[in-house]
Amino acid sequence: MPTPKLPIRPAKGYVRFSDQLSGSLNNIADMVQEHQTMIDSIQEVALELTEAIGSLHTLTVKYAGTANQFLDLILPVVQNLPIVPKQARDLLVNLERWTQQIIDNNAKTAGAISDVKVGLKTGDVSRLKGHAAELQGVTKTLTSLVNSAK
Repeated sequence: MPTPKLPIRPAKGYVRFSDQLSGSLNNIADMVQEHQTMIDSIQEVALELTEAIGSLHTLTVKYAGTANQFLDLILPVVQNLPIVPKQARDLLVNLERWTQQIIDNNAKTAGAISDVKVGLKTGDVSRLKGHAAELQGVTKTLTSLVNSAK
């Protein structure tokens, strides 16, 4: 619905603050109307990305749990076998550490994904802003895992 334009009243030798603000608000409303399709598309893409990240997170945690259980069983045996090269033992220890970090961050990450999804669906900007720093932390953790795997 178009925003009604507020009339600008002539002043007696000065510019009225209310007229300046009204003009600015009308300009903002016009810009939002002009870019409504793009704004809505960005929101839809963000929702789809959030769904995709949520599914990827669920899958990652599932397989990290399975891998972690396997590593918990095999590491004590492998650590005591002199025929297993040190590099292979170190790799298994690193894999166990990485899978454990994924599992440990599960609740925090799932909560952030859920809240972001709700914020995007309801247009709750404060909820989205509240999770920006948290998501940056999750990204930092994941990036460190990726970089340490190289």
